[in-house]
Amino acid sequence: MRLPSFIVSRFVLPILVCLCLSHTCTGLRAQGLPNNTCPRPAIGSSIPEPEDLRSQNGVLKIDLTVRNYTDLNGAIRYCYLTADGSESPTLRLRPGELLILNLKNDLKDPEHAAGPANHHHNVAEKGADPCTSASMTITSTNLHFHGLTVPAICHQDDVLKTSLQPGDPPFEYRFYIPANEPPGLYWYHPHIHGFSKVQVLGGLSGAMIIEGIERANKEVAGLPERVLIVRDQDLLNPNAPPAKSEPVIPKMLIDHDGDAANNGTGFGRPAKDLSINYVPVPYPDYPPAAIQMKPEERQFWRVLNASAITYLNLEVLYKFKPQQLGIVALDGVPLNANGTSGDFIDWQSHIGVPPGGRVEFIVTGPPPGVPGLLVTRTVDTGVGGENDPNRMIATITASNDAPEPRSKLSWSAEPLPPPSLPWLGSVPPVRTRRLYFSEQLLDPNDPNSATTFYLTVDGQTPKPFDPASDVPDIVVKQGDVEDWIIENRSTELHAFHIHQLHFLMTAWRDVPVNEPFLRDTVNVPYYDGRTLEYPSVTLRMDFRDPNAVGTFVYHCHLLEHEDGGMMGTIRVLPADTTQPAKSNSPATSRTRRLPTHTPSTN
Repeated sequence: MRLPSFIVSRFVLPILVCLCLSHTCTGLRAQGLPNNTCPRPAIGSSIPEPEDLRSQNGVLKIDLTVRNYTDLNGAIRYCYLTADGSESPTLRLRPGELLILNLKNDLKDPEHAAGPANHHHNVAEKGADPCTSASMTITSTNLHFHGLTVPAICHQDDVLKTSLQPGDPPFEYRFYIPANEPPGLYWYHPHIHGFSKVQVLGGLSGAMIIEGIERANKEVAGLPERVLIVRDQDLLNPNAPPAKSEPVIPKMLIDHDGDAANNGTGFGRPAKDLSINYVPVPYPDYPPAAIQMKPEERQFWRVLNASAITYLNLEVLYKFKPQQLGIVALDGVPLNANGTSGDFIDWQSHIGVPPGGRVEFIVTGPPPGVPGLLVTRTVDTGVGGENDPNRMIATITASNDAPEPRSKLSWSAEPLPPPSLPWLGSVPPVRTRRLYFSEQLLDPNDPNSATTFYLTVDGQTPKPFDPASDVPDIVVKQGDVEDWIIENRSTELHAFHIHQLHFLMTAWRDVPVNEPFLRDTVNVPYYDGRTLEYPSVTLRMDFRDPNAVGTFVYHCHLLEHEDGGMMGTIRVLPADTTQPAKSNSPATSRTRRLPTHTPSTN
């Protein structure tokens, strides 16, 4: 089934820049550093593959150290390092296996590494229990296992109280991958409120693969697989004029964070540079990284958008002609997880991936002598959003001598057991809630003033997220299925994400859709200031898994929005509790008309 709201990316402008394969800057190299902490590949180099760490006898036990370094340009680099110096390895486990991850915090305050800081930092409490400290500072860290259905408790996937400080002994994360965890691409990253953006923007992220996707879809059995992590980072050349190949942009808009604001053209300075597996692809010429494939070889690409704020709309071009990409899984869940689609593949020419999102697809290499490109097309983030223009990411070159990717899917395609629960789309919701994104300028007369971000349950008073509060915004019972209508009352695109579970989108802009697949992150279209209704998506939320019991968060996955307050908490009570799960949202109708007084937006 070909579903435009999933792949066609209605928020994407139709303009695609004619990208040149030969660039004078391709041979540039990153500046040398006097320190090898968090090393980065050279600009224009071949894309390295992350080190694979695989389970042995049902257990994956690893030691990771978190470090940072301020380079000569003042940019702060962050990384996870193994004992042998491998950076941000890919963790590979099977359902039912045990992960034991010992995390050591060796972060240094950037003030001490780069001179006076331009903002204030909180001070962590010395000697506090990492399980209860809740200290959120520039040098605090923890781990979120994005997409996994593991309990939100300490030593597993709690991000509300768990916080490690420099000098703490290594902290053990220990949990079993659920036996029914869908096979696919997940990832790990820090979730320290107020400082998530700076750590993820600096490169603190890694892939996690639950093995067995060939058991869900035998079309990928035996294929070489390639893990590609797209990250964003502060501009290496912020003051450079746009490339001469681009049209002249009359006015360069800047948002309150100093990033380039969306100009609606598909060109101009981006808000952030991109990298792919840490190979930088900097503005203004975007010298691409390099991928080699054997001619016309089929590979299975697992792509993670680990950006802090950047949306992607991926496309593969051969001689500037878009290629068909066979989508197998989204956000870690195979498209045929509903149990009725067989070996279903959705062939599309481009794929929208929000920050935090993942997509896994089949791609065929170019014929000999045919130039290829991996690009991201422009994304319309709204008049209040950042600029995500057209740009190259990597060249794709056919070569008989191309090295094979280090990992290959198994040929054994023993089918996965059928789902133990009814398909989410066939389960009627017990209640409907309405939530909405909104923003408030500190100074309504100054469009560049600081912004407070809100994610509010309709009927409650908008407030930024308070990590010290123990009162959840929403309470439900394990076993419930609910519909959440998520509105966007701001003028920029937001990406809704919830921890511990996946959901099903049932409506887009109040129009029903028939999407037979699950997500954990979804775009909510922006308000254009002209329509009589706020745009929204309707999501069927699944609280049936016992691992969902506990208190966890939902938020916008643009991390400056999350850090700025656009987050809420939900408490899932055990199924046998006597406390009722009350609806905080009347939501008596599916369409929300604008109030007489429209909330402030930037």
